[in-house]
Amino acid sequence: MPTFKELVAAARERITEVTPEPAEAALGRAVFIDVRESDEYVTGAIAGAAHIPRGVIESTIASRVPNPDTEIILYCGVGERSALAADSLEGLGFTNVSSLAGGVERWKREGRQWDTPLTLRGDQRSRYSRHLLLPEVGEAGQIRLLDARVLLVGAGGLGSPAALYLAAAGVGTLGIIDHDVVDVSNLQRQVLHGTDRLGSPKVESARETLRNLNPDVDVVPYKERLSADNAVDLVSAHDVIVDGADNFPTRYLLNDASLHARRPVVHGSVFRFEGQVTVFQPYGGPCYRCLSATPPPADLAPSCAEAGVLGVLPGIIGSIQALEALKLILGIGDPLIGTLLAFDALDGEFRRFTFRRDPACPACADESAPPRIVEYDEYCTPAGSVGRK
Repeated sequence: MPTFKELVAAARERITEVTPEPAEAALGRAVFIDVRESDEYVTGAIAGAAHIPRGVIESTIASRVPNPDTEIILYCGVGERSALAADSLEGLGFTNVSSLAGGVERWKREGRQWDTPLTLRGDQRSRYSRHLLLPEVGEAGQIRLLDARVLLVGAGGLGSPAALYLAAAGVGTLGIIDHDVVDVSNLQRQVLHGTDRLGSPKVESARETLRNLNPDVDVVPYKERLSADNAVDLVSAHDVIVDGADNFPTRYLLNDASLHARRPVVHGSVFRFEGQVTVFQPYGGPCYRCLSATPPPADLAPSCAEAGVLGVLPGIIGSIQALEALKLILGIGDPLIGTLLAFDALDGEFRRFTFRRDPACPACADESAPPRIVEYDEYCTPAGSVGRK
């Protein structure tokens, strides 16, 4: 069996290595990825670099860098682990990958741009102590969560558990868009709200609850509908989108906006006793319209208000959505890209269905021509306002 040094030497014969000077010139153009471990990363990093430890880069790179032709510069301590990682990525089909020769030791020795990442306060170390014990999260991952921005579309049945767990996890900015107010019929499943807030805007009720849960989190309310006028800007301003909408016009609009902004959408839906979750990674996997190219007729799209939903079901599905969002932010595990996770509450079974990107999809088939942003209300009847699930 070859030694580590022999593996590195063999990899270096196959890959491209770049010295610090041209690498620094590529800042702002190339994607820099730090493949060191979390305890190394927290001591400092190249400005703007993403952190994906060497041990998980093969399983997570597609969710972080969906286009295999993107220019990527990998680095580690002295350039050995990054050489092996570059070799692996080329084997996965990435065409423009290089390894930083000499790693960060040479980079710092030459006096090039270097950032010391934020460190956690003492109270944050206590609050997130169980995260810090996980090697896959650690201090670097928790800092990444605190720097992350997630948009929740809807503060209802799905948005409630998702928002609660994302706030508890320390996601630094939670944008919440919902133009509805709290109704007594919501309280059977929308756990962000309470009887004392009946008639209050859902986004303000959500902000009050989440601020009390975790003051680290900046909750930004948008008391408005997601529309063709604001969708792309809102989606672009966030790292991950959690889809808690309950109507088809919003879902199709959100899908098209995510393709323009190239932001992943964690989709969830519930109906009576059934729920499903998947992740739409723009151009790195199928999109919503790969599943259903055009909105369904109104008579085939009943709302929860019309068909009912078991109150606990959105809690299960929304919590899984929060989990998928955290995986995307941290770059860990296998996000549900191209996988539909379906749950039947009556038999207690989860089922996984694989689906692929449709080469004839009207939305994502041509990466250079994302779909026109339009209002979909005229194509299908809304099942209610955003967030009433």
